[in-house]
Amino acid sequence: MSHGEFTRMLSRFREGDAEVDAHLMEMAYRDLRRLAQRHLGGSRWIATLNTTSLVNESYLRLFAPASRHVENRHHFFALASRIMRHIVCDYAKSRIRASKRIDRETESETAIARLDAELSDAHEMLRIDEALEELAKANERQSRIIECRFFAGMTEVETANALNIPLRTVQREWEKAREWLGQYLAP
Repeated sequence: MSHGEFTRMLSRFREGDAEVDAHLMEMAYRDLRRLAQRHLGGSRWIATLNTTSLVNESYLRLFAPASRHVENRHHFFALASRIMRHIVCDYAKSRIRASKRIDRETESETAIARLDAELSDAHEMLRIDEALEELAKANERQSRIIECRFFAGMTEVETANALNIPLRTVQREWEKAREWLGQYLAP
């Protein structure tokens, strides 16, 4: 999909064209699936939230009337990534709450070991989310750069376009944000 065509469709969407959202979704679907797979990749605890479910839930939020401020393709996917991260974190919180209702006395050792591994992964996801929230309090731009680069898998140039900042700023802030995040997440 061309950047220009996608941006034109977004412009029509912002203007209230009711028919354009389905076409936008069709244009973005493959990239949204790739993004969802990136958010779900390797997570043992998230087996019941699949790529299609995450794309569909994101779609409902992306095309809500409040999202009509999206400016271009890069901005769209940065927002999609943020929405997916929030959905995954909400799912992790729900999974942790549900685990507290499991009777560990009646479960097999294998099931308990699997559950403990799943919960460890869910807790780690929430720890990363907490770190990004703390970074956002200290430096919002660095937090957004981490979201674009790490979660959305954007290049430095795409990140600069999504956040409407110079490439050199992205490069400099990316290094600082990674260092901060490493220190925050250190055991």
